[in-house]
Amino acid sequence: MQTVFSSVLPDMPAAAVIWLVLLAVAATVVAALIVRPSRFRSELVDRISDAARPSSIERAERARVRDQERIRYADEVAVAASRATATAERSRAEWLTAQEEAEAAWQAYQAAEEDFRRLTAAAALPLPRTARTPAEYADRERWLHRAAMDAQWRDEITVRQLSDILGGNGWDPSRHPVEQELLLRRLVRDNMAARHRAAAQREQAAWQTAELAAAAAQSLRDEAFAALHPVAEPQTELSIVGFAGPEATRELPTGTVSPEVTRELPPVARGRAAVAA
Repeated sequence: MQTVFSSVLPDMPAAAVIWLVLLAVAATVVAALIVRPSRFRSELVDRISDAARPSSIERAERARVRDQERIRYADEVAVAASRATATAERSRAEWLTAQEEAEAAWQAYQAAEEDFRRLTAAAALPLPRTARTPAEYADRERWLHRAAMDAQWRDEITVRQLSDILGGNGWDPSRHPVEQELLLRRLVRDNMAARHRAAAQREQAAWQTAELAAAAAQSLRDEAFAALHPVAEPQTELSIVGFAGPEATRELPTGTVSPEVTRELPPVARGRAAVAA
């Protein structure tokens, strides 16, 4: 025991001095934090922010990789935009064709309606009397068949309707030619009206398809332009939550946060520049 005490006791004053120095330094730091906490907090935040930020080489490498990816993406979108533009042009050509067909169907319907009105006015007059003989009925039948075949040749009636007329399915060949022509003109008018409705529906569908194709092409062009010309965003700073002094721990209303503890970054304006088609 005497040997142990003799070896330890001489070092006790030096150890005590070291502990006293450490306690003095700690007390000085605590007092400085209490007196001027903002200075030390800002210095600490700056040091941590500097340590967390990437170096200039890393930033340059990341920027180069981002530029390459953006250019590659812009090229892909540009190819898709060119294909969409070709599709839009083809859809517009189809719409113009459908519009011309609808206009032609409307003109045909107007002509058929005019013929039907003219014959309706003529049928209001008394019909001429003819001898009801087998020869007269044969002439009426031949006239009806010839008029029906001419109408089918002009594509005014369908093949099935022609077959009904020739077979006497719903048609009486013994009627007067004026009445038969009126019935035939009514059939032609109804056919022209149905064709015009179908052509108008096709034209409307083609127009909608062309509009969608044009919108898709414009969207892809805007996307390609935005990829090549990105909107510059402000750099965000590293914010440290904590290390707040006594003034940051004061009581605040419910649902609020002290501005000295955290900071909100201003919203970044995003959008695309308009690109002419």
